[in-house]
Amino acid sequence: MLKEFREFIARGNVMELAVAVIIGAAFGKIITSLTDDIIMPVIGRIFGGLDFSSYFIVMGTVPEKLAGSTDYAALKAAGVPLLGWGAFVTQAVNFTIIAFIIFLMVRSINRMSVKPAEVAAEPPPEAADITLLREIRDALTKQG
Repeated sequence: MLKEFREFIARGNVMELAVAVIIGAAFGKIITSLTDDIIMPVIGRIFGGLDFSSYFIVMGTVPEKLAGSTDYAALKAAGVPLLGWGAFVTQAVNFTIIAFIIFLMVRSINRMSVKPAEVAAEPPPEAADITLLREIRDALTKQG
């Protein structure tokens, strides 16, 4: 079983997938930072200081020490049930950015990939019976 496992891991597809997952995780962190540290503050500035991460709905009781708090992270850490729709909006923006960048990458790769030269295919030779019928037709046309 260990030998089969080694053979499985040594396959090219498995290694490529592992590399893709690792690069994808790192890429996800970059996009999260881009969204959280650059894009969302700009959106917040445009809309007058709007910070999506601080928008939530409290779904349960808040401990007395956090009463009136608007700190999403502190309330969540305290175990207060929250509907964090602002965090969801931020993640939706993350996803949209990642999907768009992947689209651009795949599109670029598809354009750069070498396409086989379109070879002008010669028409197949005409069947013998078709050739014979054409000759008969031409002969009848000359007679009549």
